[in-house]
Amino acid sequence: MSKYEEIAQDIRQAILSGKYSPNEQLPLEKEMCSSYGVSRITIKKAVDELVIQGLVIKRRGSGTFVKSVNDEDVEELGSVKQFGGFSETNKEKKVSSSIIKFEVIHPTDEIATKLKITCDDFVYYIVRARYADNEPYVIEYTYMPIGLIHGIKTDILMNSIYNYIEKNLKLKIKSAHRTVRAILPNEIEQEWLKIDKNMPILEVEQVGFLDNGQSFEYSKSHHRSDKIEIRTVSIK
Repeated sequence: MSKYEEIAQDIRQAILSGKYSPNEQLPLEKEMCSSYGVSRITIKKAVDELVIQGLVIKRRGSGTFVKSVNDEDVEELGSVKQFGGFSETNKEKKVSSSIIKFEVIHPTDEIATKLKITCDDFVYYIVRARYADNEPYVIEYTYMPIGLIHGIKTDILMNSIYNYIEKNLKLKIKSAHRTVRAILPNEIEQEWLKIDKNMPILEVEQVGFLDNGQSFEYSKSHHRSDKIEIRTVSIK
């Protein structure tokens, strides 16, 4: 984790714990530079990260203030569920999986770029249908670099891959960049998700990162549109 990310995380925890109240001004850049022993550029990057997370807002000529959000939004922002896999986000239900495809391949140029590897490297290509209380929710198309995420077997795929990564490989999953779009299902998705060809599904394209900034996953998840809810906190 970089220094600015450490500072952003420290301020984030201070906000979520109530040390800084809604609408309260954060210390000035000069004060934070002194307290953290870093440059103004580092502080600026840390504050920008908090702006992106929806926790603070910059007011020109005034400073940086804690954004006023309701308790439910604060709980959501502070929860590990903000970036969790299917098993985590549905932990109150009975989660199960069906393996549609599991193979080792060379990545395409696009996938190699997303994962910051070469086309000569190997990746796992995993296609799974995921269920909650025996209801089909999503089909996941996942690529993971074998050099980093090693030892995956079919028994792991029947459960939580993220749990295996953190508990067995001792790696810390940190963040993700996502793009969400509406598409129509192909024949395989119609079959596995038990939907009509004219029912739109939501595609969530994602690159997942570890705490050291290394990308460990590139995936496209195709969700039944009646089984997914996306919440955001927007600022101006």
